[in-house]
Amino acid sequence: MKACVPLIVAVLCGLAWAADEDLNEPEPFLELEEEMEGAPASDLYSAPNSCRGRCLEAFDKHHLCHCNARCPKFGNCCEDFESLCGREGFSHTSDAITKGETQSISEKIYRADTNKAQEEDIVLNRQKCISPSEARDQVDRCPEPLFTYVNEKLFSKPTYAAFINLLDNYQRAVGRGEHFTAQQLAEQDTFLSEVMKTAVMKELYGFLHQQNRYSTEQEFVNDLKNMWFGLYSRGKEDGDSGGFEHVFLGEVKKGKVSGFHNWIHFYMQEKEGLVDYYSHICDGPGDSYPRVLALQFSWDGYYKEVGSAFIGSSPEFEFALYSLCFIARPGKVCQLSLGGHPLAIQTYTWDKSTYGNGKKYIATAYVVSPTQ
Repeated sequence: MKACVPLIVAVLCGLAWAADEDLNEPEPFLELEEEMEGAPASDLYSAPNSCRGRCLEAFDKHHLCHCNARCPKFGNCCEDFESLCGREGFSHTSDAITKGETQSISEKIYRADTNKAQEEDIVLNRQKCISPSEARDQVDRCPEPLFTYVNEKLFSKPTYAAFINLLDNYQRAVGRGEHFTAQQLAEQDTFLSEVMKTAVMKELYGFLHQQNRYSTEQEFVNDLKNMWFGLYSRGKEDGDSGGFEHVFLGEVKKGKVSGFHNWIHFYMQEKEGLVDYYSHICDGPGDSYPRVLALQFSWDGYYKEVGSAFIGSSPEFEFALYSLCFIARPGKVCQLSLGGHPLAIQTYTWDKSTYGNGKKYIATAYVVSPTQ
């Protein structure tokens, strides 16, 4: 299996990759691969003759009908393919979102992020840069914290404050069900309300509305709430996980950290002595914020072998890019451009349960290498 670490290194360090078909489908991190491995078809699909929960799945000759992007060409789609999957992805629809369009809108989102940190707001102490082969060693090569200084006045901004209020709403252990209180549900709504006021999210909604993905802003917000805050089961208990928790806060499964791709949460946990920064592979692109760091760390004794995180970005910026990529390229590589630098995000759908009219939840999202 091709390792994920070099993919992240490539985008962060600006290395040139030779053309390789495999880069179009980078392997998931082991944590996710283990979860998906061996899942029976009855768990993944609600009906063998329907596309409910199956949109853009891989071709399987054993299925009675199909829901992949090429089924219209071969005339073997399930009868409800168009109604359930017509807006699920890209290549099979008349209003496809192209690579050029994702790159263009990501540049607009990048320019619109006025809430991002400035150079004087964050001082990083990156210390030891290691090779990808050393990431498995679990050796702490950095005696000092990653963050030397963060201007915490950033956290008083409405979207930052609303984001931070969500960080204590989850149990990190997979297998322990999440049960939101009325206040916690209200905090989700507040976060969505605050980010939707920003130029970043207005750019994203305007683009998706133009692409016929959403008719109204309220429809968009409702879908964001379901795809990000809807709960599903990664472990033995119902509702023990969700996309927002996994991507932004992180989880612990089988003694390892999974997810955890947010710099604000990292900083706050490091400040409390719960995160121990071990090393980084590389960082970039460019010299200003937001930038991306591929790093290794321990979270209260649990190790994260390699994780990519935007540094210095606003909450709405990350939320917008991950949402864009999940909507435009669910389960695929999504190619972006930030300040003229190529960047790509890989998303994965949660295939074991759905919401609404067969829509899938976000399983994870993270930065990978752009395809060539």
